[in-house]
Amino acid sequence: MTDTIVSSATREHIIGDNHPFTIIGERINPTGRKILAEEMKNGDFSRVEADALAQVQAGAQMLDVNAGIPLADEPALLAQAIELVQSITDVPISIDSSIIDALERGLSVYKGKALVNSVTGEDESLDRVLPLVAKHGAAVVAISNDETGISEDPEVRFAVAKKIVERAADYGISTSDVVIDPLVMPIGAMATAGRQVFDILHRIRTELKCNTTCGASNISFGLPQRNGINGAFLSMAMAAGMTSSITNPIHEEVMRSIMAADVLMGNDKDCLNWIRKYREPAAEGEGARGRRPSRRRRS
Repeated sequence: MTDTIVSSATREHIIGDNHPFTIIGERINPTGRKILAEEMKNGDFSRVEADALAQVQAGAQMLDVNAGIPLADEPALLAQAIELVQSITDVPISIDSSIIDALERGLSVYKGKALVNSVTGEDESLDRVLPLVAKHGAAVVAISNDETGISEDPEVRFAVAKKIVERAADYGISTSDVVIDPLVMPIGAMATAGRQVFDILHRIRTELKCNTTCGASNISFGLPQRNGINGAFLSMAMAAGMTSSITNPIHEEVMRSIMAADVLMGNDKDCLNWIRKYREPAAEGEGARGRRPSRRRRS
């Protein structure tokens, strides 16, 4: 299967079918976070730093960095945030913006091979973002919507994904550098949302041979106990072919589901990641080999 290789200045990461699932930490995003937005707007990046370190500690192999704040200088803020994150951690970054000037500024300061988040199937987006991706040798998230919006028809969403892959090839961007987001609908609003994504993932994997990602929390929007649904969804999506997700690694229930799915799919070699995370320490006073269990006498 296809491998998507991204990197920081010192660390390479592979998104791919035969590798552990890639967790892209979503927390460095001021959307819906008024305190973070105000701090970033005022030049205070202490919360960005804390979120970056906490997400990597929790298991994120990549970090999504967004600086979309109304009435703020998004290109400058995004560049500052990227430089800060790269100064304190070595994980690769997903540069997240819908503003072309912000993407260009972010890519200009980034050290390594970034993941650009994102391009859509709209002709204007394709014509502006793809040349930038090609210029900087980056990979790109391809979101399956176009001028008509987000279709509820999975056939339409697949067709948009295919269009983006083909247009990317026109700019010399290989299939391996296109990571498709098939778009996850809220299951509370559309009962077939989960099955649709699983079907599209299978087609992307077999027909387009691209890696995939999503904003996992969309599936549970409006429902209680969201982390339980998100974790179950991701483990099922992984079985259908999904290879990465933009999610919150701080949520233990979600991380446990992802790590368990990696074990069951054979992508956690010798179950070492699972064992390191969840092995119970030996009881105090036990030797290296532990105690032998006692045997009951037969009556």
